[in-house]
Amino acid sequence: MKIYYEDDASLEIIQGMNVTIVGYGSQGHAHANNLHESGVNVTVGLREGSSSRNKAEEAGLKVDTVSNAVKNADLVMILAPDEFQQDIYDTDIKPNLKSDAILAFAHGFNVHFKKIIPDASNSVIMIAPKGPGHTVRSTYAQGGGVPSLIAIFKDAITDKEFTAKDVALSYAKANGGTRAGVLETSFKEETETDLFGEQAVLCGGITALIKAGYETLVEAGYSPEMAYFECLHETKLITDLIQEGGIANMHYSISNTAEYGDYLSGPKVITSDTKLAMKGILENIQSGNFADQFLNDCRQSNDGSGGPFMKNNREATKAHPIETVGKELRSKMKFLNSQKLVDKEKN
Repeated sequence: MKIYYEDDASLEIIQGMNVTIVGYGSQGHAHANNLHESGVNVTVGLREGSSSRNKAEEAGLKVDTVSNAVKNADLVMILAPDEFQQDIYDTDIKPNLKSDAILAFAHGFNVHFKKIIPDASNSVIMIAPKGPGHTVRSTYAQGGGVPSLIAIFKDAITDKEFTAKDVALSYAKANGGTRAGVLETSFKEETETDLFGEQAVLCGGITALIKAGYETLVEAGYSPEMAYFECLHETKLITDLIQEGGIANMHYSISNTAEYGDYLSGPKVITSDTKLAMKGILENIQSGNFADQFLNDCRQSNDGSGGPFMKNNREATKAHPIETVGKELRSKMKFLNSQKLVDKEKN
């Protein structure tokens, strides 16, 4: 698989376009600020009364309503939450979009599951950083970047001075992606693997494992503080080693005792039954059933902050003892608070 770097992309392509970023959340604020600092003409499109408007303006960005912001846009990157994108597209974007404008996404969810069906005249591309928006922003500001994916759903560009793929690479460069490396995929592959990774490993899997480990130690009479350090705090130390050089690199760095325990006990926790459950999760995603479950839950929300399933589990997570212990311990670890990735007052 080819990996694209700085020399494979022309920054001038995206610098010659009017770009609208719809949304100013985690990814939205990162893309908007990174592109702006890369010399791109950026406008942030937000709904009337958005709480993010002041944050974007204080960052020195142009802000307008979504409908106004897309009228003169050559490229519209839709970075609102997945559950809001279809309504925003149908109501504010589609009626105002230029016939030759390029639609861009950072996740293929709505296009792949046919919740958004773009007009034939519009090119549709994806530029998806493989990391949270706050990391996309912080690494760019430090001179680095986050590895990214690009995908071309449709190339409708009639002026063949450049292709939709050239535009995607140019955008990725302005966002810092080519500093780390950009891989090409498809909307289907990105969407289904992304959802699976989130649910089975990165978010669902790891948090369930952390909580189960914490509960096991505390129920056996060990202190909550020790359980927190062993089952949550040290996960970053291990994943940093894995990310740097793979699983074998992590094994090289840890003690022989820890490595032996990995081989002995890991397969007892993650069993063939676990893998069978993972296959079920993947099938639920591939069928489109998960997308419908998620959107149906969101439709039951009156304030757009998540449906009953989301809210109930969000509150249960906040109430879990590991959160109480962790908050207290983190407040005493000054090195953790010196430079936060997430500052809710700014991003």
